[in-house]
Amino acid sequence: MAKGLKGKSLGAWIFLIGVILAVILGLFGTTQFIMNIQDIILVILLIAGLVIGFMNVTGGETQKFLLASVVLVIVSVMAEGAIPGNFIGGFITAILKNLLALIVPATIVVALKSIFVVAKN
Repeated sequence: MAKGLKGKSLGAWIFLIGVILAVILGLFGTTQFIMNIQDIILVILLIAGLVIGFMNVTGGETQKFLLASVVLVIVSVMAEGAIPGNFIGGFITAILKNLLALIVPATIVVALKSIFVVAKN
């Protein structure tokens, strides 16, 4: 990951904030107030995912990141029908969907960067 001041990565902070937003939106996304700002938060997650893809993942981390992303996407899609119960299952699937809004743009960017490197060589 790209290092910033004191070994901290701006991309890592953006990722952490994105995950926290995804969880909060998943837990409280059913109230009317949050539903009004849900689209704004999803756009923020999408933009954060793009920033993560461009800033956070270096060449040596690409394979691990893409593998983890694919696993998360598969688990998120499969969990929707597999987790029983409207209450807990609803929260978990909402959180996973929000995490996808963060991870999928980053995965697309990293995959395209990886393809570009392979094509260049």
